[in-house]
Amino acid sequence: MKKIINTPNAPAPIGPYNQAILSGNTLYTSGQIAINPATSELVLTNIKTETKQVMQNLKAVLEAANMTFDDVIKSSIFISNMDDFAQINEVYGSYFDEANAPARETVQVARLPKNVNVEISMIAVK
Repeated sequence: MKKIINTPNAPAPIGPYNQAILSGNTLYTSGQIAINPATSELVLTNIKTETKQVMQNLKAVLEAANMTFDDVIKSSIFISNMDDFAQINEVYGSYFDEANAPARETVQVARLPKNVNVEISMIAVK
């Protein structure tokens, strides 16, 4: 059974998709970018603040499904510049206990929606 997950605490979708889908006990989040859900404005001050906004958006989506970062089993990180990897990794890592961190890939891409620098999606299981 498929359940749509949407919360006002994360940015509204900007296309024909939902913030997440819960199928059984598995949550599949859509990629999140650094849009502040309260203002609908991009947060692009620097790569760390941008990544923090992305992670806060993902936290809101997880919470809407009664999950936390402890439930995340897989993350996909898309970045526009691999030179930003260390700073993104520092912020991303602060949301996880290293011993319980999920599997992950990080991929440099040519371009992301709204010309942001980082987009992250997750799979979580309760």
